[in-house]
Formats: sequence, C-alpha cells, structure tokens
Amino acid sequence: MKKLENYISGKWIQGDGDGQLLYNAVTGDAISAASTKGLDFDAILKYSRSKGNPALRKMTFHERGNMLKALAVHLQKHLDRFYSISYQTGATRADSWIDIEGGIGNLFSYASLRRKFSDESFCTDGEGINLSKGNSFMAQHILVPKEGVAIHINAFNFPVWGMLEKIAVNLLAGVPAVVKPATITSFLTEAVVREIAASRILPDGALQLICGSAGDLLSHVTSQDVITFTGSASTGLMLKSQKKIMEENVPFNMEADSLNCIVLGNDIDPGMPEWEILIKEVRKEMTVKAGQKCTAIRRIFVPENKIEDVWKAISQALSQTTIGNPLNEKVRMGSLAGLSQRDEVKNQIHKLLASSQIIYGTLDSVETIDADASKGAFISPLLLLNENPFSSPASHEVEAFGPVSTIMPYKNFDEAIALSKKGKGSLCSTIVTADDKLARQYVLGAATHHGRILVLNENCAKESTGHGSPLPTLVHGGPGRAGGGEEMGGIRGVKHYMQRVAVQGSPTSITAITSQFQQYAKGNTSTTHPFKKYFEELEIGDQLITEKRKISAEDIDRFADLSGDHFYAHLQQTDFKDTMFERQVAHGYFIMSAAAGLFVDSYKKNPVLLNYGIDELRFTKPVYAGSEIYIRFTCKEKTAQDKKEASDIPRGIVKWLVEIFDETNELVGLATILTMVRMKTDPVQL
Repeated sequence: MKKLENYISGKWIQGDGDGQLLYNAVTGDAISAASTKGLDFDAILKYSRSKGNPALRKMTFHERGNMLKALAVHLQKHLDRFYSISYQTGATRADSWIDIEGGIGNLFSYASLRRKFSDESFCTDGEGINLSKGNSFMAQHILVPKEGVAIHINAFNFPVWGMLEKIAVNLLAGVPAVVKPATITSFLTEAVVREIAASRILPDGALQLICGSAGDLLSHVTSQDVITFTGSASTGLMLKSQKKIMEENVPFNMEADSLNCIVLGNDIDPGMPEWEILIKEVRKEMTVKAGQKCTAIRRIFVPENKIEDVWKAISQALSQTTIGNPLNEKVRMGSLAGLSQRDEVKNQIHKLLASSQIIYGTLDSVETIDADASKGAFISPLLLLNENPFSSPASHEVEAFGPVSTIMPYKNFDEAIALSKKGKGSLCSTIVTADDKLARQYVLGAATHHGRILVLNENCAKESTGHGSPLPTLVHGGPGRAGGGEEMGGIRGVKHYMQRVAVQGSPTSITAITSQFQQYAKGNTSTTHPFKKYFEELEIGDQLITEKRKISAEDIDRFADLSGDHFYAHLQQTDFKDTMFERQVAHGYFIMSAAAGLFVDSYKKNPVLLNYGIDELRFTKPVYAGSEIYIRFTCKEKTAQDKKEASDIPRGIVKWLVEIFDETNELVGLATILTMVRMKTDPVQL
C-alpha cells in the first residue's frame, strides 16, 4: 500500500512505522497510510527559519506576488489529477471546484495584491507622524516580515483550499510555512505539494509538509513564529494553551467551526423572490461538501407564523438532492470524509435530538446512486426543528459537522437578533430581507457576534458569492466560539505575519529608510527637470522648486466661466460679510491647475507618458486675487509595473509630492499626483 511522504528539508521522506490508514470515503477501501514518526520537528522548523525565511525576506512584495501568480498558473495545469484524487474524499465535482480552484484563486488574488505595496521587502503602515514644531523630528510605522515560520494546522474538509488560502498570505508577507493538514484527507494535500515542489517556483524552505501527527512540533516554536489553526474550538483551545506558545507569546490565529445562522426577515412571504432565495441558500449550504464546511448554515431562524411553510419548502428542496458516488454525474451530494466522521456526526445529532425533532431525513438509512451506503461514509441530509430555541440551548451549543441544520421560530425581530447571538460567536450570518431598514437593524444589532454578515435579497442574489464563501479580500474568522481570529482579509491578513515597529528620526532619515519621501525631508535639486528623467533615473527626493505665478481676478473669472463653477466665493461682486473669506478667492482646482502649469515640463516630448491621478488633495489656505504661488515638486515613491503584453511600453508609476506655497511661504495646497513614466530599458530583455 502506498505510504504518504513528508516534504521536509527539501526532500520527500516517509515516517517510520505503519502509520495511520487513510480510506476512500466513497468505497471504504484503504488507499494509503500516513506517518510522521521519527521526524525531527525542531529541525523542520529550523530549516524554514534558516533557509526559507532569508530567501523570502530578500524578495520584494512584487517579486513574491509574481511568484504566487506563477505558482497558480502551474497548478492550473494539473487540475485533472487533483480532481481525480479529490473524489476519494467524498467530494463531488462542484465540491472539488471550491476546494481546488478556489484555493488556486486565492493565489491569484494575493498575487494581484502586490500592487497595493511598494516594490520593497517591507511596507509602511499608515502615514508619517510629525513630532516637532520645527518639522525636524517625526515617526513612521513600518512592517517587516517576521524571522520565523508560519505553522498551519488545517482541517480535513478543504485539503487544498485550506492550505493555499493560508500560504498565499504568508508567502506574500515574506514568511515560509510548515503545513500540517488533517491526516484523514492529507493524501490530496500531498499531491498538490508534490506539484508545488516539482515546479521549483518557491525558494527552498518556503514550504514544508507533514502528513500525520504533529508530534512535538509546537514545543519548538519561537516568538517570531505564527501559528494558524482551523478545526474544532476544543482542539484549538488545547493547542493554544501549550506552555511554549504561552511563554513565547506566539501569535495564534484560530478559525473554529461555528454555529452559523441565517435569518428570514419578517417582511418576506411565500411567493416573494427572497423566499425562494432563502430555500436555495439553505439547501446549498446543507449539501455542498455534504455540509462539511466551517461556514455552513447550522441554525435557521424564521418568523413563528411561517415556520411550517419554510420547513416544508426546505424539505421539498432537499428531497431533490441525489446522493452517492461523486463520479456519477447524476449525484449532487457525496459522502462525508470518512466513517469516523460519520460516527461523530451521528453522535452530535443524538445530542441535538434531546431538544429537537427530525422533520426531514433519517439517521437509519440513505438511498445512494452507484455506491454501497454501508461501506461509504454516506448520510442523509437532516433538517431538525427546535420549537423552543430560548429554553433549549443545545441547538446553539452542539454542532453536527455534516448536512444537518435546525430550524427555529422567533416572535419579533429583536428575538431574531438575540437568537443569532446565542451561538456565542460565528464565522458568518445571513439576513434575507427586502427591507434595508430591517437589514440595518440586524447588522448593527448582530455584528458583535459574527465575523461576516451577508445581506441577501433579489438585488444581489444573482451575483452574490453566497453565505458560505470566504473571500480572500475579506476577513475570515469570527469572535468567541469562532476562535477570535482573522484570516485572509487582503492587506489585513498579510500584516498578521509581519512585525510592526515605529521608527523615529528626521524626515530625511525616514525618507532614506522607507524609500518614500517624507514632507520636510531634504530634497535633491539639480538642473535636470524631473520629467526629463526615465523611471530608472529618478531618485526618491528629486525635487523642483518652480518660479512664482501671480493669481489675478481675471484668472479667477475666466476659470469660473470655463468650468461653470460660479460658487459665490469665487465672484468679485459677492458681499463677504458672515462668510469664511475676506474677498474673491481662487478655486482650489484652479490653483491645482496653475500648479501643474508651473511644474510640468511643457511642449517637448519626455519620458512621462500620462497623468495617472491625484491623491490626498487638500487646500489649506485661501488664495486671493493678487497672491503669488510657487510649487515644491518632489519625487515621493516609485513602483514598477508588470508588462501584460510583450508590446507594452515598459513603465512604472511615480508618485510626486506637490506642495503649493504663497508669497509668504505658507502652504496653501498639498497633493500627491501620480504619473506613468517610461523605463529606459525593457526589464523583460535584461
């Protein structure tokens, strides 16, 4: 029998002994074994820290992002193989798509996120903070990659997505990973890691895999490491409480299974579009992955006068779900991940039945297509009814991690909100309503107890990603029972693997450290106009101080006529009593336009391709007719752009600090403008 291997220290190594048997969830046949016995977990972590970490830390965000993109493209070439293995976990084609291509999609998403960072190995966090009256002392928060390793302990339900959604974030941050998938489905994770290793896209030590027991892995962590855990709250608490983790203050991000809920607004009646939307959403969340999703709907709250109509409609929808061998195209729901998982689900259902009753499905049998229900880990979808949700707490405390959900009544909407909170923290909740005032009431009332809230109605249903779909740009986690952690979340997730430090010094020193020009830093003036320089030739701090221009009443009048902006403060004949102005004031946008006329290198063609936009435009002092303005124009930041097509002009985006002063040398306007600047050499040809 094939024995899984562990990918450690750049090699594929089998653990000692027979290992734990792994089974085909559909047929019940043993297919492989997994063991980590004999592995040196301390050495595994040290390899990541000494080999993978320095290599990733040297790379810039853009290099790391492009690495993720290349990895995603590579994995897409092997989808058929991944799908063929995924069927053995009991997953249908649709289930596997979420796991496999959803995971690869996370790689693409975080690869694109590189554009939100400068082309450096670290990043700034927030704006610079002036700490002195004379503008000679300031501070800037920066984030640098931690010098440790990300340890991912993952759940069995998504053996691919669970790994890829996490490593996408830590790799972009510049930190290596050791992945420990749930053993029961680790054979699929191993297949994907084999392709990752074979691609040689990641630096050595950037990713290691252990298939089997975690042994004493967590006894060797340091304060520079980060641990993420996905699974049951009880297991997470046990791991989080380990002595070494507490001593070293190791960040521990937990995403625990939770009792997520959906609420039908009391404004919805049978026949309305939202009625059918709720029925479809519940059926989907109960049957996709056979209900084995940390985000699946476990609790359904419905107005008490509509509860019978709702459960009958859900039951009718569930009756159309064909169960069996996921390789059969007629099958819509496969099996649970294994017989042990089925036993666990049934055990939890018995606890729920102490205060609830089954109104659809049966524990005793299930009809299957092209499969032996006695050998595979099959179970019928089960809809339970709890008529007394406030006095029967089991529905809010016990989770059956399968195609199981409980419907419960509420009398008024305050009760619905209160019931949603009785789960003591969930990953996600959905409110189905056509009344946006009701949606607001629910969101503001329930937000403290849920990591994500979906407002679902006819307006968004067609394009909605649904109740149970975590997205890479949104936080995935929740308070209380859900673990209190956050995963993904775009830039938020990346910062989880980085160390924040406040750097203090002069603006000139902070500029040199961050490669971002800080206001009041010393500029680099020369006889060459900055717009005459190619992208590579520009240096942070390159600066132009312009000639002065007098702003006349005629200028202001002409701009008013040209733009159509005849706001009273821009008109000479206005009575300025009880206004904020003394007399006719220039339009802020005219001042910005006049500023461009002063700093732009006119007429002759130069490396600047176009104006890309304006950020953070502020007008800080009125400019009256008769005033003179001049500009201090400074190269603030540079970011190279990737070429999408071979014919694209090689270029980068340059941010410029525009400071507008009047004749008294007071600041009257401030902005950051962006230009697209041509490169002198094509990086593809280097």
